[in-house]
Amino acid sequence: MISTKGRYALRVMLDLAAHDGFVPLKDIAQRQGISKKYLEIIVRKLVAGKLIIGVSGRSGGYKLCRDPEKYTVGEILERMEGSLAIVSCLAPGAKPCPRAPYCQTLPLWVEYDKMIRGFFYGKRLSDLMKK
Repeated sequence: MISTKGRYALRVMLDLAAHDGFVPLKDIAQRQGISKKYLEIIVRKLVAGKLIIGVSGRSGGYKLCRDPEKYTVGEILERMEGSLAIVSCLAPGAKPCPRAPYCQTLPLWVEYDKMIRGFFYGKRLSDLMKK
């Protein structure tokens, strides 16, 4: 399940994509109906992941680092949620499962994982802006 952090991060990114220059967090909070305090946690992770940049001060705020078409929904969600792998044995960096050679369910999980990754990494931030 995608948490509120993941869903709100997408909303923040869309809000930034819709506005030029640095956008104050209070403006995003007001437009999105999300508490500024909660958004501070979200933007901190987005900045740490180099998805957005932030500047302090009077004309400060946040803005995207790249054009909206260069962001995938998958990278934004994984930054907030961690791995989107459906089962632990398919997570990045997972140790090889000793059951893999005879696991009857592994092909099911692999196929489902490919669908999820293909879906989220096949969608761009710019695609969401068109709706």
